[in-house]
Amino acid sequence: MKQSNNWYLELLFGVRDMLPMSVAAATYGLAFGLLATQSGFNIFQTISMSALVFGGSSQLVAIEQLSIGLGAASAILAGGALNMRILLVTATMRNVLAVRPWWQVGLGTFFATDASVALMQSAKPRNMTTSYWYFFGGGASLYVIWIAVTAIGALVSSGVPNPQAIGLDFAIIAIFVATLPGMWRGKKDVLPWLLASGIVLIWGTLFPEYASWGLIGGALIGAICAGLNNEN
Repeated sequence: MKQSNNWYLELLFGVRDMLPMSVAAATYGLAFGLLATQSGFNIFQTISMSALVFGGSSQLVAIEQLSIGLGAASAILAGGALNMRILLVTATMRNVLAVRPWWQVGLGTFFATDASVALMQSAKPRNMTTSYWYFFGGGASLYVIWIAVTAIGALVSSGVPNPQAIGLDFAIIAIFVATLPGMWRGKKDVLPWLLASGIVLIWGTLFPEYASWGLIGGALIGAICAGLNNEN
């Protein structure tokens, strides 16, 4: 298959192969829409944050910081720190983004998510591991679904007074755990994963009221360790 002549087919393959991960991400988006509006965001603010940030778990952490009264600066710091891992995700997309116009590089960087890593694993059987349009199709479809389910969550929030009561908080964790095998790259991930999970567990045990900061710390240390491993 010649990628230059069949870019639209590659885009459609990307949309199709991203679908399982889009369904999983929909749980996050729905939860964010619910929690954001119940934390004082209006519908426009909620949808705008998903459209501009497109940060998944980092948006949930930021909302948590706001809901407990820590302020915008703390929310931005927490969300930004957790999203530091995206720098590594973007680095893994260098073969896809190389020799592309600046606007395509910008869009590709914006669409780079944890799911992108798993998506490009799906590209191997199709010999499209360097296909920009395969990557773009998957990322764009995930983005559209993310905004749509955020809007749904915001609209129905008044009918769900307590998301924990229906197990939505557990569902988010379950979906995240289910996506982990697709992100596993082999032995070089052992140390970063152990460090990240260890920091989260220890921090959560010692400071349960500030558990989200343990998640942020684990993400940062794990990302730094993974980056050093990739350089060696």
